Amino acid sequence: MAVLAMLTSSLALPALAGNPGYDRPGYGFTPVVLGTGDITIEQGLPDWSRSRQNGITRSQYSADSLLRIGIGGPLELQLGSSPWNSLRQSGADSDDHSHGHGDTILGLKLALPSSSQAVSWGLLGSVEFTDGAKAFRGDRRQYLLGAQFNLQASERNSLGLYLQNVRSDGTDSTTVAVSDNYMPSSTLVLYVETARLRTPGQGSGTVAGAGLGWLITPRVQLDAGFDRRLDGAVPDWQTNLGVAIYFGR
Repeated sequence: MAVLAMLTSSLALPALAGNPGYDRPGYGFTPVVLGTGDITIEQGLPDWSRSRQNGITRSQYSADSLLRIGIGGPLELQLGSSPWNSLRQSGADSDDHSHGHGDTILGLKLALPSSSQAVSWGLLGSVEFTDGAKAFRGDRRQYLLGAQFNLQASERNSLGLYLQNVRSDGTDSTTVAVSDNYMPSSTLVLYVETARLRTPGQGSGTVAGAGLGWLITPRVQLDAGFDRRLDGAVPDWQTNLGVAIYFGR
């Protein structure tokens, strides 16, 4: 599940004192956690990807959902899934269309201390269960460990680095992503990103893209963006369109 991604803590500077920002859009997550009892819901409307390999074109829409709950201290509980997916595979005299829900993901985020106000970082661990519909579930459970590092380079500009490893059935898939985020106003953030992905049995590849996050109210963010394949065995296109809502105090 490509959920899983990056919005630095400054990508949505909170208009409410307790709002640490959102994990959507892009690769990674905000390394700041929600306050105790606070809740954020992040929803794809949906996200989309397309790839072509061996004459087969694969196009998928996923309404990825993420529930974030502050559980106290530096910890945040996360529950994710994709309740609706649509997959179409065409080519080589075939045209298959599947619908169904994706696997359930249970995660825990840890915000780590920093000696500099300009630097923030955190860890995210999760397990993805194999309870999705046949076309959208993994063959084995997947265990993810991600690390996010953010640097507030100036009042309006921040840089992010995301490292991820996903282990399943004794093999590892890795992601290394970097981003540059710029705030032209207190409610709008523009970002560019690039990522290197490696999947066992498929190889490695690079994507690059851009997008935005827009705070339409102090509690509601809309996002839109895209990533384009540059080389290797990665999707040709990935796009995101979503909303995130903060229910804290």
